[in-house]
Amino acid sequence: MKPSRREFLKAGGLALVGFGLVPDRRASVAALLGARRRSAAVLEVIEMHSDAIGSRVWFDPIGLYVEPGATVRWIVRENVHTTTAYHPQNDHHPLRIPESAVAWDSGFLVHPGDHFEVTLTVPGVYDYYCMPHEAVGMVGRIVVGQPSGPGAEPFDYWVGRPGTDSWRHVPEAARQTLPSVARILHERRVHPPGPRR
Repeated sequence: MKPSRREFLKAGGLALVGFGLVPDRRASVAALLGARRRSAAVLEVIEMHSDAIGSRVWFDPIGLYVEPGATVRWIVRENVHTTTAYHPQNDHHPLRIPESAVAWDSGFLVHPGDHFEVTLTVPGVYDYYCMPHEAVGMVGRIVVGQPSGPGAEPFDYWVGRPGTDSWRHVPEAARQTLPSVARILHERRVHPPGPRR
């Protein structure tokens, strides 16, 4: 006599329990969810802030360490911001992300909760800025895996190199705000100075 489908599945489940592979239904569901969580990409969040009158603006954290393959999501909390990679295709800014990485520009994120994300797969240092607030130091730095590439170089490493005549210098306020690579490697998440929300 041929077993029914239900009996066949029940026997298979009992066999798995017998081998210690599935101790019970709750454990098997937990194991599957755990496997799904481990295989999902890591998501890191960077908030974009402003004080009530817009005189102080910042990314939080301003320095972040992630492993290759992590996704970084920028979320507007107040004011209007962008997240824009330091790259010549972004208004002739100097190259401060790995050479083989894809540059990004979120465009203007206007409403609280608006967000933009990128997945960073190429190891190196990624410097970025907020287009309307770069001059007052709204910048950030992400180290992906190993700290290498143009973002790990001094700010003016490119001066005098062919093809860089149109590149703009990083404003002094931005230079002063960016945390060092060493600090990011040590702390993993560097928050801006002063009061935070």
